[in-house]
Amino acid sequence: MKQIALISLALLIAAGCSQAATEFSDPNQPIEIKAGSEFNILLEANPTTGYHWEIIGELDPNVVEYVSNEYTADQPVLTGSGGKDHWKFKAMSTGETRITLGYYPPSNDPVEPYQTVTFTVTVK
Repeated sequence: MKQIALISLALLIAAGCSQAATEFSDPNQPIEIKAGSEFNILLEANPTTGYHWEIIGELDPNVVEYVSNEYTADQPVLTGSGGKDHWKFKAMSTGETRITLGYYPPSNDPVEPYQTVTFTVTVK
């Protein structure tokens, strides 16, 4: 009985170690993901300053689909402290595309982004 429990535990640990990362924050590292999988792009953000991230351009709906965006504040939460934007996408089918996000300053008028990042995504 102990052997079965140990083997099960070893298999569980091995399966956890073999899973590919699903969170990406370095635009210089290509994202490779399986079709049907979801992945997150994490970006430093500070919405308390009025700055915000937006998708620039159209996504290729045959390759990736936008799912959601959520902000998580750094701990401890302090006035003016930042956090991370979690951009969730779903890999739809085999192909390659780019996801470009722009960090925009607070403004009521159309402005250029303060910063842009582009991630290359390959769906297998």
